[in-house]
Amino acid sequence: MADTPEIPDKNSKSDEEWRQKLDAESFHVLREKGTERAFTGEYLDLKEEGTYHCGACDEPLFSSKAKYDSGSGWPSFYQPSQAGGVRETPDYSHGMVRTEVVCSKCESHLGHVFPDGPPESGLRYCINSVSLGFKKNNEI
Repeated sequence: MADTPEIPDKNSKSDEEWRQKLDAESFHVLREKGTERAFTGEYLDLKEEGTYHCGACDEPLFSSKAKYDSGSGWPSFYQPSQAGGVRETPDYSHGMVRTEVVCSKCESHLGHVFPDGPPESGLRYCINSVSLGFKKNNEI
């Protein structure tokens, strides 16, 4: 029987390892649950077809087909690209009750999901551009 390769803990990187991999703003948002300023993100107005990936671990998260202009100042999607790609957790920070969205693979903070999205799902996944990477369909 062949040995099964050990699957690393999905949260196995230390803060120092993340700091070496990510620039300061990306680290702040992805690992410290920060938020980029509205209307400043690289992917806010991107219209190309492709897949948005986790900016920390490159896990595919959202399809450009589910992206829409919510007017919120952050890239918005009405659904993740695959079941289980993101995880939702309660967020009671800043005196609010929200639902945080994190990458299921590396548990990096992506943004929040709100129940005011388009009819396709009724959801608005409001995601920080700095939490994402983008690959055109011909690059995947």
